[in-house]
Amino acid sequence: MNRTIKSMEDKYLIPSLDMIRRTFTNSESAEDAQIVVNLVQEIRSMKYYVPELELIMVDENDEVIGYSMFSRFHLGDKFKDELLILTPVAVKTELQRQHISKELIEAGFEKAKGMGFKAVLVEGNPQNYRSRGFVTSADFGIVAGESVDLPAPECLMVKELEKNVLDNISGVLEYTEYKSLK
Repeated sequence: MNRTIKSMEDKYLIPSLDMIRRTFTNSESAEDAQIVVNLVQEIRSMKYYVPELELIMVDENDEVIGYSMFSRFHLGDKFKDELLILTPVAVKTELQRQHISKELIEAGFEKAKGMGFKAVLVEGNPQNYRSRGFVTSADFGIVAGESVDLPAPECLMVKELEKNVLDNISGVLEYTEYKSLK
């Protein structure tokens, strides 16, 4: 199967949302899927959106089979030019476990590093992200605030794109600016 990673283009805006909706409906619920779709649409309209870091993977038929979005993030209005958050990541259900998300995430790291970003935050199952170099963010003084509902502190993780940058980055992560997460 021939696969290509691209930054988002207008013609993929709707197909990517459809793939995200189907994927999250299959793995979670239709309600959770709609929240994720709403989040993507919301981020696309925010000042934190970085079009070059909304990545898709298409197959030889130009169908969207994978998706990842890295967007600017801040901790108490600081570090917005240094920090990104990775959310969401989705792979067409029948193609999961074929390293599609790995390739998208790694491509995002490279592109983000080239754009001068220093670190990436992610919320999720640690088992899914440790192999990509993510570590528990609380170990670096980045903790979830009241607007973030985590099952465990280990579910908020961070990855340095440059060595030792987290020595100078810490704070409380809040989702208060995101209407779709309330």
